[in-house]
Parts: sequence; C-alpha cells; structure tokens
Amino acid sequence: MSPRETLDGAWPERLAAYRAQLDCRFPQVGEVFEDCLRDALAVLSPEGVSAYLDTGRLLGRLGRGVEPVLAFLEEWPAVVRSIGEDALPAIVRTIQALSKSPNGRAIAPFLQTLAAVSRRLATRDQMQHYLDLTLDLMERTSGSIHGIHKSFASPGLPDFLAQAPALLDSLTIAGLKNWVDYGIRNYSTHPDRQRAYFSLQSADSRAVFQRERHGTLLVDHERLLDLYLRGLWHDSAQLVPYSTSLLPSASAPAADDPAIALPLLPYYDATGIRLPDALDDAHGVAGIDRYRATLAHIAGHRRWSQSMFADNFSPMQRLAIEFFEDSRIETLILRQYPGLRRVFLALHPRPVEGACNPETHSCLRHRLAMLSRALLDPPHGYRDAALGEFVDRFVRTMASGESSSEQIAELALAYVARTRRQSDQQASVYFADTVIDYRDDNRHLWRFHELSDDEEMFDVPPPTAAPSEIERLPPRHYPEWDYQSQTYRPDWVSLYESLHPAGDAAIIDRLLEKHAALAQRLKRLLDLLRPQDKVRIRYQEDGSELDLDIAIRSLIDFKSGARPDPRINMSHRTNGRNLAVLVLLDLSQSLGDKAGDGQQTVLELSQEAVSLLAWSIEQLGDALAIAGFHSDTRHDVRYLHLKGYSERWGDSVKSRLAAMQAGYSTRIGGAIRHAAHYLAAQKAEKKLLLILTDGRPSDVDVQDERLLVEDARKAVGEVGRRGIFTYCISLDRQADAYVSEIFGQRYSVIDRVERLPERLPELFLALTR
Repeated sequence: MSPRETLDGAWPERLAAYRAQLDCRFPQVGEVFEDCLRDALAVLSPEGVSAYLDTGRLLGRLGRGVEPVLAFLEEWPAVVRSIGEDALPAIVRTIQALSKSPNGRAIAPFLQTLAAVSRRLATRDQMQHYLDLTLDLMERTSGSIHGIHKSFASPGLPDFLAQAPALLDSLTIAGLKNWVDYGIRNYSTHPDRQRAYFSLQSADSRAVFQRERHGTLLVDHERLLDLYLRGLWHDSAQLVPYSTSLLPSASAPAADDPAIALPLLPYYDATGIRLPDALDDAHGVAGIDRYRATLAHIAGHRRWSQSMFADNFSPMQRLAIEFFEDSRIETLILRQYPGLRRVFLALHPRPVEGACNPETHSCLRHRLAMLSRALLDPPHGYRDAALGEFVDRFVRTMASGESSSEQIAELALAYVARTRRQSDQQASVYFADTVIDYRDDNRHLWRFHELSDDEEMFDVPPPTAAPSEIERLPPRHYPEWDYQSQTYRPDWVSLYESLHPAGDAAIIDRLLEKHAALAQRLKRLLDLLRPQDKVRIRYQEDGSELDLDIAIRSLIDFKSGARPDPRINMSHRTNGRNLAVLVLLDLSQSLGDKAGDGQQTVLELSQEAVSLLAWSIEQLGDALAIAGFHSDTRHDVRYLHLKGYSERWGDSVKSRLAAMQAGYSTRIGGAIRHAAHYLAAQKAEKKLLLILTDGRPSDVDVQDERLLVEDARKAVGEVGRRGIFTYCISLDRQADAYVSEIFGQRYSVIDRVERLPERLPELFLALTR
C-alpha cells in the first residue's frame, strides 16, 4: 500500500469495504484486521487482496472457530513473500479436503505453520509436494483405526503439522516423505503410538528422523568414540545422546534477538556423558572430529577440574571462572595432543572487537569469549589492554605446571574486577560469536551447600553398579526387519556385550570325565581329521630343499648321456583346515526346563555338549569362539562372551561355561548380526556360525510371533552374503514348523535332548570333514 493511500481520507472507507468483503464477525478478527490488511496490501496484487479476503471469509464459515481465520490473515503475507500468491488455490484445496474429512481440527495447525514451512521450501513446486504429503498422511491414517472406515480423524496429522517446520529444517522434502511413510506403515492402526511418532516423541521416530537427515550420527560412531575416550584419555563413561532435532541451531545467535535461546550444550554427570545425537560438518571440521573435540574437552575436565561452591560467587563471577577454566583445560590438552589446536581454532568463534555496544547490552560474555579466543590463538590481533594483560598473566600461571581450578578462579575474579562496567548488569546480553558449542556447560564445576531437587551434587559418588553391569560395553544398535512393511526398523535393538561371569572350572572337568568313553571315540575321529602341518610338493625347479631321490636319478641320467630332469628341489605347504567357528548359545529361560529323562536340565546338557565340542575343536586346531545370548525386550539384548578366539581351552573358559545360567527371552536376530561381526573379522577361508537353541524366537515386547522369525531369517541371509555359513541345532521338537523358514535346509533337530553331548560334536565333525 502506498503512503498516499495511507494518508488520504479514502482509507477509512476502503478499510470498511475490505472489512465488508471479509464478512467475518469474530471480535478477535476486528482487533487485528487493519494490521493484517496493511501487511497484505504491501505484497499482494489487487486480485491477490480479493482472493485473500475471500479465503478469510471461507475459513470463517467452516465452523472451526476463529483460530483458522486469524492464522490465515496473519500468516499469508509471509507465505506470499516466500512462494508467491499463485500458491493460494492449492492451499485452499488442501483446506477444503481437510474440512470435508474428519480432520477439521488440523486446519489451524496447518495454517499456523504454513509461513515457516514456506520459508524452508521456498518454491511452489516444493510446497505442492508438502501439500500432497499432508493429504496422503490424512487419507492413509483417517478412519483406519480398528478397521472402522471414515469415522476417525487422523491421530497424528495435527502433531505432524505442528512439527513440520522443525522437520523441514533438517530434512529434504524427500527425506520428510520417507519419514512420514515409515510412520504410516508401522503405526496407522495404533493411535497413541502414531501420535508419539508424528510428534517426534518416540525413539523409533527420532531414529528414522536421524537416518533421513544429514550429518554424523552418534549412534553410528558410539563404539569408535568410546574407544577414543578409553585409548587416548584412559577414561570410560556411558555416551548418552540427546536430541537436537527440536533445539535451536548451534550457530551463534543474532545479537539483536531478544528471544534468544541458547543451544543445549554437552555435559556429564553421574549417569554418563551427554552428547548431541547428530552433528553436521562445520567450519571445515567433520562431524566425527567435532565429537572428538567435545570428548577431549570433557575428558580434560574429568581429569583436571575440581568443583567449587557456587554459593561463594555471583553469576558474572561464575561465568568468568568457567571461561578461564575451559581455557586452562584446553591448554593442558594441547600439551598432550598439539594436533587438536587446529580443530579447536576452527570451532571456536572469533568475536569481533568492538562489536558489542555497552550502552545497549551487557558485554561481559563478549569480552570473555574474546579472551578465550586469544588464549587459544596467540596471533589474535586484539588491541584491548586488559585482555593483553590477562593473557600474559594466564600464560605465567600455567607455565609453572598444571595450575589448579582454584588458582584459575582467582585469576578470573581479578579479571572481572579489573574490567567491570556498570553496563554488565543489563538484562540484554550480547551473544553473537560467544557460543562455543564443542565445550560442555560446566555444571560439574559447581556444588551447593544444600542438596535439593534442583541442584546436582557431583561430589556425591554414584551408587555402586551391580557386578553384572560394570563390565558392559556401550550398546551396539542393530536394525530389525519388519515383514509387514518390508522395511528395516533402524537402530531398533540395543545389544550389550560383556564377559560372562566365572564359576568353578572343576564342574566342567567332572562333566568331561563323565563322558570319557565318548571322548575316546571322538579322539579316534579327530585323529583322522587332524591336518598334517606340512605337505611335500616335489618336482620343483626352485624349492626350499633338495629332493635327494630325484637328484640322484637326474645325476644318473646326466652320466648316461640322457637329458636330466631339472626339477630336483621340493617345497612344503601347510595343510591346515583354515576354519573359524563361532558357537552361539541360546541362554533363554526355557533352558532351565528338565530334559526328556527328567534327570538334568537342558542347560546342564548344553554345558556338557559345548564342553565336548570345545575340546574337540581344540584338538583340531580350528579357531573357536563361544558366546551366549538372551534378551529382555529390544532395549536389552545381552551378548555374553564365554570364549574368545585368542583364548586357549583352559580353566578360564571352563569357569565361564560352568557359570552359565538360563533367563529371559530369545531375540535371536540381533545376536546373529553381532556374532557375524566377530566371525567376519577372522582371516579364515571358511567361517561357520553354529547356533544352539531350544525354542522359537520370542520376546516379551513382541505380540506377533512371526515378527522375530522373519527378522531371524533376514539376519541369516545378511550374514550369508558376508560369506558366513550358518547352521542351527534345535532342541525343540516343534521346530520343524519354523526353523526351516529361518535356516532353509541348514539345520538339525535333536528330539532326544539327552543325546545332545554326543550329537553336537559329531554333527560339527560331519559339517567340517
């Protein structure tokens, strides 16, 4: 709208005409109509203004209250700035489709987020894809609850529309479609789970979101980072991800943003080290190196920082102490690993001297960020005299050794006193180029005189972990196959591995004595199968030694005038079996049942059989590992090492076998994938995964009994493509109903469980003959 139109006397009449065209009697609309109209006139053509008012009138007559009208009037000018007014017909068609379905309550969130969505999509084509995706979600989830058609609104549609700007901030429109498709396929008939998925509250939703977004995912590199922490810093802690999907950007916030929200920074407490679930490459530093920089900084705090009473300091003093202590820690880190300086410098912001105006903002944070940069980057170029003075004092303090948190705190307090300004008390804080997002939030530095619900007491040691939990490695996450949707559920299974507790090795010795006659029979078979270490290769022109018989014959030929055979040498080759075996034992609760004879449990018979098998394989010299598994929901699949490839058959292995116990369920797919991880690393021509189980795959959190069977079948196919031969020995008399679906023809069912100690070694010898 032109200034002349605003100033001339015709404006009241024109405003009244526009108000009459809108024809909406909600009092709330009257309060904002003039301001909304001015915004619309600034960007819309006369035809666009008319369509704008007509659409507002349509929304007012839908019977959905005032919210859709207000949202459209306020948001449409911003949408037009992003994608143009020609997009309105498609928007109106979407609104009409929502109104004609049971999803009328989704119209308000659709319009309220439309401007933010349009800014992220920026073109009408992209917007059309978004509108199509919205209608597709509506049609595929509306009225499908419990098989009742056209009766129920889509449970997840309003939540999806509310989250759309945040989703599109990290996903392409193609990635968003994949994310939506997954939610529809898996949760179309579960209202509560559908709402949790489309509101980004469920773990499954966040996992698929992270799979579709760009960047380095913590879940993909957790073990690598854990080894980095252990190897370089001799430190160990659980790495716990927190979601960054709905957090503000980690980039430095604008200085003039009054509604500033700082990003959540990493931190550590008694439960572990908390890290972002995903990090993008930034400032020329890869996401994995950003994780390493954060872990190095946190490990330095855990080694060298001491906590102080926060009650003794003001908030400004605590802020200064944190900056100085961070710089002390990084100075000590760089003494050990100077190569990290490049990463720290790339990630540390470079505050501009004089950028903060003390008349309008508190500049203490800006001054401290400049000082932090100067301590990290000696040729910093800052001219501030106080900054230069305290850089020199800091260097002198650190020159004497490691210094301490208390000494650095004194230096920080001196800096605050030296540079204090009246403007530092202002509520408006200058944040530009002051957020150092690879550093943690320093909560560990502070303790409080009174323990309350709000305050963390880091000097109080955490409760002692149970012995079974202490040796657990960080979890590995494996996908699980969903046969209904024909897709993988990403990072669905959390698998924890540990060394099996030890027991009395004499128990296994007694079991072997019990089967002495069987062992003698096996020994005769083993003698036939045992490979010869060296095999002669004769008739070689070049070899490791002279073949005396051939040499004498050639000499006779030469003396008699015949042409001698020049192949008078021989060489040798090793005639090993070159086989690696991993025996995977099902340790679920059903192994505690009595066997057919009623005298022993299936677990005891399994101990005998595996002991005989391990003894047999030791005689043959094949590489062998033994592991057990059981599960307590998808969040806790336990993988227990009983024997490693580098271990010999001896008391340490026997003691673990003697301590085997039955418990929990049989989620076998993740265990197979993890066993293949170790078996694939062996340098052998043939690799055998031998699985001993007594029942159908199951778990307490799975109602569909086919689900885990199909996942196990998929896992067997996956490891087969990696060159691993899988064979199952089932102790379940009903196994024929499902085991062939998983393993094809590669299985045996032992109906008489009491014969397991005899059958298992013989079966292995037959497989590897």
